[in-house]
Amino acid sequence: MEDRSSVPPPHPAQDVTEHVGYRLKRASAALRSAMDKALREHDLTVPQYSCLELLDRQPGLSNADLARGTFVTRQSANVVLRGLDEAGLVTRATTTDHGRALPVHLTPAGRRRLDAARGAVYAIEERMIEAVPADRLAALLADLDTMAESLEE
Repeated sequence: MEDRSSVPPPHPAQDVTEHVGYRLKRASAALRSAMDKALREHDLTVPQYSCLELLDRQPGLSNADLARGTFVTRQSANVVLRGLDEAGLVTRATTTDHGRALPVHLTPAGRRRLDAARGAVYAIEERMIEAVPADRLAALLADLDTMAESLEE
């Protein structure tokens, strides 16, 4: 098949499926699908689980912090937080002593739900890790960080 593009690919590739971006998206889609399925059993979405994880590690984050940490817009994070709040998994302050950011905290029910879901999510990550030789995992993680940092502005 003749290459119709006058722009050379960034590395030797027969077609789009051999590009790094395509492979990253494929891995991301597979991870998301597995997480969606596992988290459904815990009545959580991936963004909700991500918020619970962040709040467990850093209690008191704001909506904006959670949006950044979960890679969604502030509006989407607000919808996610509203659902978590209505389910009794987080509490959101109605006022703050300083600034405009309202801190969010896990409730005991939120911590229990997170603990139950965490095992399912970690099992998925373990399946991914087992597919990579142990002596290459640190390099893979470093390479992924380097690629992400190369695109950040």
